Formats: sequence, structure tokens, C-alpha cells
Amino acid sequence: MGIYEALVRPLLFSLSPEAAHHLVIRNLRAASDWPAALGQLERFKPSTKPTNVFGLTFPNQVGLGAGFDKNGVAVPALAALGFGFVEIGTVTAKPQPGNPKPRIFRYTEQQALINRLGFNNDGADVVAGRVRALRGGDRWPSIPVGINLGKSKVTPLDRAVEDYLYSFRLLAPLADYVVLNVSSPNTPGLRSLQEHDALEQLLQAIRRENENAAKPVLLKIAPDLALSDLEQIIATSEQNGIAGIIATNTTLDHSAIPRSIDQTGGLSGRPLREKSTEFVRAIRSRSQLPIIASGGICDATSAREKLTAGAQLLQVYTGYVYRGPGLLREIVDGL
Repeated sequence: MGIYEALVRPLLFSLSPEAAHHLVIRNLRAASDWPAALGQLERFKPSTKPTNVFGLTFPNQVGLGAGFDKNGVAVPALAALGFGFVEIGTVTAKPQPGNPKPRIFRYTEQQALINRLGFNNDGADVVAGRVRALRGGDRWPSIPVGINLGKSKVTPLDRAVEDYLYSFRLLAPLADYVVLNVSSPNTPGLRSLQEHDALEQLLQAIRRENENAAKPVLLKIAPDLALSDLEQIIATSEQNGIAGIIATNTTLDHSAIPRSIDQTGGLSGRPLREKSTEFVRAIRSRSQLPIIASGGICDATSAREKLTAGAQLLQVYTGYVYRGPGLLREIVDGL
């Protein structure tokens, strides 16, 4: 057991999940402005094992998933910790506070989280300004930085394309890759954008808009889809120039959580491992699109499982909450 699991995690877990998250983000944000602190964080870096996917070079295969640094305030510190890539967001066109608190719940026995945050973020204009300033300075990291886009809650579904396009125009020029999040369970109606007609309309519009930026655009999908729906999503993605798929978002299957302590929201962590791997395997059997595997990666074994199933890259979040910086080194050095 490392220092994080022995000393830091008990301190963080004595706080509410959201308070602990804000504490970590505040400290990483402060470290991002302090070269000496960045140097200390670099002690946790794993070895470099470069890989190339959708035209980008990643120093290692393990990235930080969206949701951790929603507003792009701590990218230099996260890069210093050794992630092979970092994904900002989810960012929406309009700033929004998210759903009422409490909205994150820990399940330590299951090494899981349930969240119903609801895309709380500063909005596309503010995040674009922040990322632009960072890119213009000397602290922009050498790792790929993706930006994850979602629909504003107040925007009606029939205007979703316009909402995504607003964010895309602002943020795509600043990102190394862009993710279209149509799979969060915490924005009403969002997952209906995975249905064929709505998805095709969105992807066609983004493809036209992307002719100038020419950035890799990825699609993040839910783990609760039927296989017939997955096949249609893959076909629509291939027809519209999608560069890769992130499999998967959080699940609405809470069967691993005792009913007496269950909460509404998306479940992540160890209970999602098998379902996420099944989706990676299903996508690979139907397509050669690059896959970023996300869901239940909590050690080197679960990471190798995703790569064996057909993924090229990995994203961690909940596993990192439970394991800390040691998880990143264990995975990268174990691959």
C-alpha cells in the first residue's frame, strides 16, 4: 500500500466526495502555477511508452477521463503526474451549476462512485478563454489534451446540434481532440442523441464544422445500449468521419449496489469493469475504429483486459480516486 492509500485517501475520504474533489482540484490548480510544485509531482511519473492513435502521439496509454477537471484549471499539474493525456470537461455551451447536492456518493466496499452532477461547469466561453491563455503561455503540456462537449441542460433537444456547434467552434481549435458526450445519464434526454436520426444530424453538422479545424472527433457512448443500437452507432460514426469511440460512460445498472444505500445517477468504478470490457470487445468485432476504454480500470490486470479486448488507449477516473498516483505507474509499468 502506497502513501496515497495509507495516508492521503483516509484524509480525503473523511470529507464528502464533492468536498474532497474540490480540495484536490484547488491544490492541483495551485500547483499548476508553481514550477517547484510541478517538479515534485513529476516524481510520480511512470516510464514513457509512446503510442500513436488517430494522428496523435501519447507518451503512455493511460489518460485521465472527463469529469475530473471539468473547467481546465489543473492541466499542467495533471500532466506532471504522468498521465498520457488529459480530457477537460464535460463543457457545455452555457455555464450551469449542475444538479442539487449531494450528487456524488462513495461505495468503498465496491470501489465505486455514483454521480448525478449534471455537467456542472463554467461554460464554453470561460473555458475557451482559460485554455487559450494557457496555450499562449509556457505551461501548456506536451501531452494531448482533449475537450469533452455536452448539451446544455436548458437547451431543448431539438436545438442540441446548435448547442454542440457553439461549443465546438470555440473549443475545437484549442483542443488536440474533441469528444461528443451523448451518453451521460444525468442530463434529461441526452442519451436519446445516440438514436440514429439525432446522432446522424449531430455528426453531419460537426463534420462540416470540423473541415477547418480538422481535429480528431470522438464519440463517448453509454454501456447500457442494446447491441443492435451499438451496431447502428458504429455505422453512423464511420460514415461521418468519427476518429474513435470512448467506451464507456457510467451505467444505470446498479445491481452491484445494495438497494438500501443506492442512489440515482451513473455508476462508475469496479462494478463497471465487465460491462465496459464487453462493449470494447463488441466494438472491436464490428469496427477498426480506435477505442479509448473507460470503466472499471483499477489495476494493471483490468487495464490489460481492456487492451486485449481491443482498446488502444485507456482512461481512469474512479480507480484513480481509490488508488491515487500509484495506479498510473502500476498500469504503465505493467503493460
